[in-house]
Amino acid sequence: MKKSRSLPPHYFEDMFAGSTDPWQLETSRYEQAKYAHTVRSLKGRNYENGFEIGCAGGTLTSQIAPLTLSLLSVDVSSIALAKAAKRCVLQRHVRFERMTFPRDAPQAERYDLIVLSEVAYYWDDADLQLAATELRRLLAPGGDLLMVHWIGETDYPQSGDDVVSKLHSALSDAVCVQTEERDVKYRLDIWQRRL
Repeated sequence: MKKSRSLPPHYFEDMFAGSTDPWQLETSRYEQAKYAHTVRSLKGRNYENGFEIGCAGGTLTSQIAPLTLSLLSVDVSSIALAKAAKRCVLQRHVRFERMTFPRDAPQAERYDLIVLSEVAYYWDDADLQLAATELRRLLAPGGDLLMVHWIGETDYPQSGDDVVSKLHSALSDAVCVQTEERDVKYRLDIWQRRL
């Protein structure tokens, strides 16, 4: 049965407490191919200031980090963050914080790369609208919003297609669609903040 409310932080903490790799992000061929596609989609662009929402154990973080001068990666799970920090220990420009986005969000910074990979479909409509408000505030002019989401059936509050449609409705005056790709199992979208 589809959940109507955003998934609470303890859902993710429990997932990481029960398994070192709950979604096989480190070992799945599918995940590795998706991450490679995600990094390729940025076409070698370098970013001053990146913000990754929902970094889990840092598998994608470690691959995006070389494209940034500074990267803030956040998650709701302290277990996941500890694992991500260990994975990225040599990437000293990456910092990790426990944060329940969109209810918690950075206050002083703007980012020229924001990554939402496999996270926004956990939010209900109210949190998705709040996320749109925060993304509008946080994404710097000319910056990229990169979204990757599973498009199969879930019991989460949103589908991957719902996420993109609802965020686009909320942000269409502020962003230009740069990339819109569909794989068999996921979609990848990049929007650029209007100057």
